[in-house]
Amino acid sequence: MSLTTLQPTLQSTGQASFGRVLTAMVTPFSSDGTVNYAVAERLAVHLAENGTDTLVVCGTTGESPTLSWDEEFELFRVVQRAVAGKAKVMAGTGSNSTSEAISATQKAHALGLDGSLQVVPYYNKPPQEGLYLHFKAIANAVPDLPIMLYNIPGRTGVSMTPDTVVRLAEVPNIVAIKEASGSLDQASDIRRSTPPDFAIYSGDDSLTLPTLAIGGCGVVSVASHLTGNLLQQMIKSFETGDHSKATQIHTQLLPLCKALFLTANPIPVKAALRLLGWDVGGCRLPLCDVPDEVVEVLQRVMKELKIL
Repeated sequence: MSLTTLQPTLQSTGQASFGRVLTAMVTPFSSDGTVNYAVAERLAVHLAENGTDTLVVCGTTGESPTLSWDEEFELFRVVQRAVAGKAKVMAGTGSNSTSEAISATQKAHALGLDGSLQVVPYYNKPPQEGLYLHFKAIANAVPDLPIMLYNIPGRTGVSMTPDTVVRLAEVPNIVAIKEASGSLDQASDIRRSTPPDFAIYSGDDSLTLPTLAIGGCGVVSVASHLTGNLLQQMIKSFETGDHSKATQIHTQLLPLCKALFLTANPIPVKAALRLLGWDVGGCRLPLCDVPDEVVEVLQRVMKELKIL
């Protein structure tokens, strides 16, 4: 895909803005627990050169709950500089405080980033009207920045309904959703009632192909740290009508997708990257070391995929 087709405009589809494969990038840490910006820079370039269209920085996989805003903005700057001309950068600037999310998103926009990922507010469990007003206020504060909604009820405690998504899709710069409810019915209801240019991305690697089948356009992926090019091939195969090839890649990747979620994300993917020689460090507490049995499964499935 050329960079020209990836140029974001609010009139274009979310796919055209962000591409097919978006990597929810890990945050590397040094042995003393500080952010390792040098490794982040190298990893970002590697991902951009191996199947990633857009890097999602400081999302769930990036351990945003344990990063300070100063660390996050430095990561935005480092990654943006590293992949300029190679990939887009989307900032995870959501919060369970609307005013805090607005402030962070405005600062990210001032850096010239390409989009913002906005997670459903966590812990305070707002009603659907509160979710609508929350996201609308953020979008209105940065009217020329493309916004991707992020529905992940397993982490936030509340699920955004399709009706709420449909209302938010009417806001001009809310152009996409990362749908991680695990429900294809929910994604189908969103597709049925939103404009064709509202982009639906799978938030679960294992549901990428089924999501494509109901009108999605790609994935916000963890597995793409390891298999970005293969994910691109799967999606392109589906788009060109080679569904047999797409299914073959889907089933080939399924054991890896499952292994990467044997315990809390991003513990397994960081372990997988370390197996490949990436000095990404461990996770910050309260996330802990990877269990030995998870490492054993990762080694096995990575060898089967010839990643190791």
